[in-house]
Amino acid sequence: DLGRYQPDGTLEFLGRMDQQVKIRGYRIELGEIEVALQQHPDVKAAAVLVYEAQSGNQQLVAYVVPKTQVNWQTSELRQWLLQKLPDYMVPATVVPLKTLPLTPNGKLDRRALPDPTTAQRDRSAIFVPPETETEKTLAQIWSQTLKLEKIGIHDNFFELGGDSILSIQIVARANQAGLHLTPKQVFENQTVAELAAIATSRQVIQAQQDLVRGNVLLTPIQCWFFQQALPEAHHWNQSILLEVRQPLELAQLERVLQKLLEHHDALRLRFVQAETGWQAFEAEPENTVPVTQIDLSNVADAKQAEALTNAATELQTRLNLAEGPLIRVAYFNLGNDSPDRLLLIIHHLVVDGVSWRILLEDLQILHQQVSQGQPLQLPPKTTSLQDWAKQLTAYAQSASLQGEVAYWQQQLNQPVAQVPVDFPEGDNTVATTSTVSVALSAPETQALLQAVPAAYHTQINDALLTALVQTFANWTGGGTLLVDLEGHGRENLFEDVDLSRTVGWFTTIFPIRLDMGDVTDPGTALKRIKEQLRSTPNRGIGYGLLRYLSSEQTTFKSMPPPQVRFNYLGQTDQTLQSSILFAPAAESKGLGRSSKGTRTYSLDILAVVAGGELRADWSYSQEMYRRETVEALAEGYIAALRSLITHCQSPDAGGYTPSDFSEANLNQQELDQFLAKITGKSS
Repeated sequence: DLGRYQPDGTLEFLGRMDQQVKIRGYRIELGEIEVALQQHPDVKAAAVLVYEAQSGNQQLVAYVVPKTQVNWQTSELRQWLLQKLPDYMVPATVVPLKTLPLTPNGKLDRRALPDPTTAQRDRSAIFVPPETETEKTLAQIWSQTLKLEKIGIHDNFFELGGDSILSIQIVARANQAGLHLTPKQVFENQTVAELAAIATSRQVIQAQQDLVRGNVLLTPIQCWFFQQALPEAHHWNQSILLEVRQPLELAQLERVLQKLLEHHDALRLRFVQAETGWQAFEAEPENTVPVTQIDLSNVADAKQAEALTNAATELQTRLNLAEGPLIRVAYFNLGNDSPDRLLLIIHHLVVDGVSWRILLEDLQILHQQVSQGQPLQLPPKTTSLQDWAKQLTAYAQSASLQGEVAYWQQQLNQPVAQVPVDFPEGDNTVATTSTVSVALSAPETQALLQAVPAAYHTQINDALLTALVQTFANWTGGGTLLVDLEGHGRENLFEDVDLSRTVGWFTTIFPIRLDMGDVTDPGTALKRIKEQLRSTPNRGIGYGLLRYLSSEQTTFKSMPPPQVRFNYLGQTDQTLQSSILFAPAAESKGLGRSSKGTRTYSLDILAVVAGGELRADWSYSQEMYRRETVEALAEGYIAALRSLITHCQSPDAGGYTPSDFSEANLNQQELDQFLAKITGKSS
């Protein structure tokens, strides 16, 4: 190689004496292409080689280090080269790099150049804007959902902080824009360019648009709820308290809520206990919407928060499963130029985290329409909960689901380290519940959402659960943890189903045995947990179907549940971040669950990104654990996350796992050997 360093550290290539190759019958001097690349004003350094694909075809690949870091387009570079070189000398692939790998002697280390088919694109080094209408539409949807100003067509959804819940919002907005996608396709095609290539004109899913009436079969999560046999099952709610930036008129608010109840059928569900067990049915819309006005304007400022919480706590107890409605709304007037408050209480049987995002979006759409005197209209309904429950019940009897039985039995039957308890005889009730909350800073959270996924091609749950296993390993001395995971449950099981805008309780709960072994290296631990999570069939939805709706019910009911549950709720900032009407309120929403209820788990961990920070709430019974025990666990969890973040930001971090190349059918050792052979480095 002929080259020299410039004063600014740039490696200038002057050509190569003996790098002549023959491709498709043409003799090509690689050095000539590199010299041409070096003449481009935005190229800092370049190298060219011949890449032979698995098919045996050869192609030219250019590795370039851009001088600029924004609006840098490989397509423009190739067009520019066509003005200087014949088309057969223009590289088919351009791979941007931060730097070219060098040997200790300062020469180009060709063996260290990455495989062009798997080279990780560095978003800070290259930005390719959308060009086609489909790419522009998808990039705009990503920008709105991820709250990022610029989206390049090669940016990776999960490396930008995307997760499975946000993928549902991507799908819903794409469908509204006339592009048909599924959440599964977002997971399999993680860039705008890849999605645009497969997106089709909207496929119309036949969803009932008028009122859904009649009986509704119970879903697995609803069966799980009723099997708890809670003493006050009507008091098990989810709620949200909003600061109202623009005062609402009661008549307008009632119209908006009436439309929500008509449009989202699950909000009209009723549950009755019959001889054969609990049954659900859709009720007709109520003539009046349960809105309670509460005037706190005459209450002293110092007492308003307490008064609001007391009123909210009382409202939380008013739901009735059989008579309904399963929603309560309160509007608080605080006076003294303070923003009003809007409290929404919905029984958990008919709502989940994804549903809240839909409802809050629709609440804002309808309020804007009613305030402007427009007809009230929402986006078309997607598949009803009634139809989903029917298809789930049929699928629960299928032969394909029976094939999962052995997998779930293996998860529950293998030995794991027992979770210690300070007071084994203590009560585990809602009344004795306490919570320890810990958090990462905003910069740490951003790194967790973006830098960590980029290093090992992971998703957020991979990192969160790796840190969890590490935390328990330090406590129990064992490298395994049996944990119940919660998922959003809107899995892509059926071709004729779209749940992207359906309200209801779809949550899945399934056990998984996570085994870190005796490894201490953060990267190796992360890859192991990633692979174990990827092996879960259909993201765990089959377990609930087998346990509650199939002929295998008896088998699974006899198996004791895990002692630990983990649930990641996603990023809540996107929901109200751009709203001119609402903002999250700080006051307490009251007790969402009856204090007479029992708790299922010894330790319940809930993680969420809110206010730009990841917060983890560790709930436990004060009669089972000392607070200092749980505080040590929670702080250890944050420390483990920080260790993962630090590792993934280090220059030596990064690699692939077999699930990244599922069709190759390789284990980790075979993959490492293969990557070492073609790149000079292991994964």
